Amino acid sequence: MHFTSDNASPVPPQVMDALLKANHGYSMPYGNDPEMSLVRDRIREIFEAPEAAVYLVATGTAANALSLACLCPPWATVFCHRNAHIEEDECAAPEFFSGGAKLTLIDGDHAKMSPEALQQAIGFAARAGVHNVQKGAVSLTNATENGTVYTPAEVRAICDIAKAHDVPVHMDGARFANALITAGCTPAEMTWKAGVDVLSFGGTKNGLMGVEAVVLFDPARAWEFELRRKRGAHLFSKHRYLSAQMLAYLEDDLWLKLATRANAAAARLSRGILSLDVASLVHPAQANAVFAAWPRAVHRRAHDAGAAYYLWPGNQSLDGPDDTPLSARLVCSWCTTDADVDAFLDVIGQ
Repeated sequence: MHFTSDNASPVPPQVMDALLKANHGYSMPYGNDPEMSLVRDRIREIFEAPEAAVYLVATGTAANALSLACLCPPWATVFCHRNAHIEEDECAAPEFFSGGAKLTLIDGDHAKMSPEALQQAIGFAARAGVHNVQKGAVSLTNATENGTVYTPAEVRAICDIAKAHDVPVHMDGARFANALITAGCTPAEMTWKAGVDVLSFGGTKNGLMGVEAVVLFDPARAWEFELRRKRGAHLFSKHRYLSAQMLAYLEDDLWLKLATRANAAAARLSRGILSLDVASLVHPAQANAVFAAWPRAVHRRAHDAGAAYYLWPGNQSLDGPDDTPLSARLVCSWCTTDADVDAFLDVIGQ
């Protein structure tokens, strides 16, 4: 009954096998390994983007921060939702790597940026010329930090506003595969066909040991990204171990299969929670995360039974009146089983 984070999951055997295979003999460093060429070709094929530049880094924070640094100069701002990962969980890395660009926080229900709020914020920026922060980039997260998903049409609505102001768009796709499964569209339809310029294509949260891809749909930005990756200390010498993970991830659509399992587990969990009189959903469960609330006494029982998950937000306490509702975040991973879900539901449903 482990639902703290998909980051806590083990690595699929296909990926471990690929790492062991890559560990034989010698291979050229710094992304010049033959596996990286195959990764690049495969990502270009998947995204229907034959000219895209593709790079690997080890963390989602590096992928986001380096991508945004290529899109946003120091005197500009990144428009993002106030619950975006780049705002809440990256210790000002985007500001640091961009040399000082600020974040402008946008409202919207369930961590989805409102087009109307974005339009207002972009229109307000640079209103007094040199005296104001300038329009830099838009960053949207799919799937969002609250487990919801932008459809391609919703991505397009955000991108259309950005493009009208000559502002590039970045997508934080740490859980891109989960969003794609829910949306039922192609990777291209979710990204560049909707107007996205750069994608942080997640792997770690979907089962990999530690690798993310940055996909720059405009190859003119490639050289700057290479320089920023090196200068920011995120260019791996023994790069083949990143490439091996990503190649295994993409082979036979493993990345989609893993996300499908995680999403199915979350759907089973959310259905079970909704069937209980004492529980309710806080946000729509559209990917692999479930945000729900139920009484404090039931949380105590779940924790006593060994269930692992976070109260969300974290300023809540198990101490207090039994009948007070507390909200929680439960995240399913590629290896969450029906038995895990059912055992948890049995505990909270007693």
